[in-house]
Amino acid sequence: MNPDSQRHDPFAAVRINEFRNLVLGRFFFIMGLRMMGTLVGWWIYELTNAPFAIGIIGLSEVVPAISLALYAGHVIDMSEKRKLLITGASLYLVCAISLFVLSSHDMTAMLANQSIAIIIYIIIFFTGVFRAFTGPTMHSIIGLMVPRDHLQNATTWSQGSWLSASVIGHAAGGVFIAALGIHSTLLVIVCLVIVGISFMFQIKPKPALNEPGEKKTWESVKEGLRFVRDTKQVLAALILDLFAVLFGGAVAMIPVYAKDILKVGAEGFGWLNAAADIGSIIIIITLTFHPLRKQQGKKLLFAVAGFGICIITFAISKSFWISFAALMLSGVLDGISVVVRGTILQLNTPDHMRGRVMSVNSMFINSSNELGQFESGVAAKLMGVIPSVVFGGTMTVMVVIGTWFKAPKLKNMEY
Repeated sequence: MNPDSQRHDPFAAVRINEFRNLVLGRFFFIMGLRMMGTLVGWWIYELTNAPFAIGIIGLSEVVPAISLALYAGHVIDMSEKRKLLITGASLYLVCAISLFVLSSHDMTAMLANQSIAIIIYIIIFFTGVFRAFTGPTMHSIIGLMVPRDHLQNATTWSQGSWLSASVIGHAAGGVFIAALGIHSTLLVIVCLVIVGISFMFQIKPKPALNEPGEKKTWESVKEGLRFVRDTKQVLAALILDLFAVLFGGAVAMIPVYAKDILKVGAEGFGWLNAAADIGSIIIIITLTFHPLRKQQGKKLLFAVAGFGICIITFAISKSFWISFAALMLSGVLDGISVVVRGTILQLNTPDHMRGRVMSVNSMFINSSNELGQFESGVAAKLMGVIPSVVFGGTMTVMVVIGTWFKAPKLKNMEY
């Protein structure tokens, strides 16, 4: 089989046994974590009956994840990655087991609700610590097991498995909580994480490409930051994603639209909440079989601009179906953005720096998601809900226009 036909093979990456095990392991692992996230939000609300208490969950996880990201990148590049990945996933398993024990009848009878909530926050804080290491390791290891010609296909499969696991995990979490209760659902989560780890054990060791002690920690961190700064298409892609998510956080306002503007109730809220994920899954499947062939940089910019226009459309719509379509199309365009940006990162990052670059990437992703929700709330309070969402979509389009003129290397990027 010649290289061109290999590139056209939609299953090229998953024919590689190691990558297939990584994708399967990541699928079960992420599904378990998403179920855990759904369950913890429900559990905290049951314990406190305070919406603000739910927000503290995200803060508990994101603060250590962002704070440790740069150091984690250094550790990843200096470590054997398979061992680091399995260690991080196993520590997540310890957290899941801790929550399972905490939810037992004996513990809930012995502890006050406030004490249980505090312990949950502490456990989630530690998952944020482990997330700083595990997420970038999963991304950095892909480039070490997949040939360069298959990296676009591998990125698409990787993002598709993550998204599918995320959607199924969120949905299944609610179903299992209703059917089995919190304690038994946590047992299911523990089992899913164990299955995920079992697939990770099938990956071959990936020795560090840097000698331990070769560079001081801070020098190593600065080297990674300099690489991102000097590789213009990588920096531009990260900044574009940061501001697009920061200003395009319409999802945070969906409950308000469902209840007070579109008046579609809980069922409508469920569909609106799922719309973007449905669109993302559709485009991920499409790109697996029909990958982008040329002018990927321009297509990335058009996709992000289209995402902003979808957010504006959602903001001003008074029709449930138009709102649903706008959010679903935003998911399609966001899926294109995620695949192109992920491929740019994989193709432009040297093997010996993958941990540090992927950790910088995780900082952009984590901060943009959390700050995007915060920005949406603040803007809604200052401007009102509809003007704030219009403002966010408009700013997303403006960021794309600025990037078009200020980042020609990204605009002209092809792979």
